[in-house]
Amino acid sequence: MIALTAVAVLVTACGGSGTATTPPAVTTTTTQATTTEAATTSATSGGAAGATVNAHAVGSAGTILVAASNDMTLYNFSKDTKDSGTSACTGGCLQTWPALTVPAGQTPVAGDGVTGKLGTITRTDDGSIQVTYNGLPLYFFKNDKAPGDLNGVYENWMTVSP
Repeated sequence: MIALTAVAVLVTACGGSGTATTPPAVTTTTTQATTTEAATTSATSGGAAGATVNAHAVGSAGTILVAASNDMTLYNFSKDTKDSGTSACTGGCLQTWPALTVPAGQTPVAGDGVTGKLGTITRTDDGSIQVTYNGLPLYFFKNDKAPGDLNGVYENWMTVSP
């Protein structure tokens, strides 16, 4: 029951607005630090070691984009505008859906099965370099804990087809 309540709070927090505040049920320091570290590690090592993004078959979602270094699912936010150069997910939203980033000076590389164009934008909130796919920013979901998890699919969030 607590898990369902937390999911409902997350949907409310990031479903309607890109600038949602972090809901109280989501502010667990241990979970946040672990997820943010996983997102940063996957982006950094993926960019440094070669491919940043791959396409893999993931359960009922079919073939979707995943981070190359850890096979974690990547998502798009429906509030983002293609080729706008900005992300609509900021503040509490970004705490729940961490951005896929690469170190400054690195360029993301399309790996296995990726047919679209990878690029980057510079985030206006923290200056980090976020990876884009066909002009739309890519994100992780903090409650995805293992490859193949699809917990971030909500009203305004979707997996990304290659």
